Amino acid sequence: MPELVFFAGTMDCGKSTLALQIQHNRSARGLSGMIFTRNDRAGEGRLSSRLGLVTEAVEAGEGFDFHAHLVRHLTSGGRTDYVIADEAQFLEPEQVDQLACVVDDLGIDVFAFGITTDFRTRLFPGSRRLIELADRIESLQVEALCWCGARATHNARTVGGRMVVEGAQVVVGDVAGPQGAAGEDVGYEVLCRRHHRRRLTAAAARAGALSPDVLPVDGADAPALHHG
Repeated sequence: MPELVFFAGTMDCGKSTLALQIQHNRSARGLSGMIFTRNDRAGEGRLSSRLGLVTEAVEAGEGFDFHAHLVRHLTSGGRTDYVIADEAQFLEPEQVDQLACVVDDLGIDVFAFGITTDFRTRLFPGSRRLIELADRIESLQVEALCWCGARATHNARTVGGRMVVEGAQVVVGDVAGPQGAAGEDVGYEVLCRRHHRRRLTAAAARAGALSPDVLPVDGADAPALHHG
């Protein structure tokens, strides 16, 4: 039976790499797929991995109708055995409904890849709808790591090297290079929950006078020292 499968994880966990691997394995067996993406870091109509792999894709922008696109393709004599939808967190809920219709009405497997929560720890609308509709939800096996070495569970946005928790939900950027550089470049970093709550990025940890595991104590709250 065809399925709608949602491969979910944080940034840096290999979602786009897995999407490209699925495409490679299936095409090697003579299957024909259609690849969609939205707001990929490599530009419009591109699906890219941080390993440097890139392939052409259909840009599924605002108002794009997956079901209608596939129906037109099939009725004109085209063939599609499976669908890959990368950056699925950016999709509108209605577009996720269309992907479910592609599975149910057209009998085509759909593999969607995306991150679940934004830099504010809120679910993306597309990811929320995928969680509600998917036949299966798969967590990516490659765990991204926080700068402290713990498992990264949250995505952080930096502006000009500083972590922010307000702003538009969708701002295209990439995992930042050296933090704290001049300018207002938008970057992203994966953190564990503890350091996301403390807004402690790798750059902030390096620059901080205190260890990230030490909480500041007000003088009034500090225990008195008694000398014998």
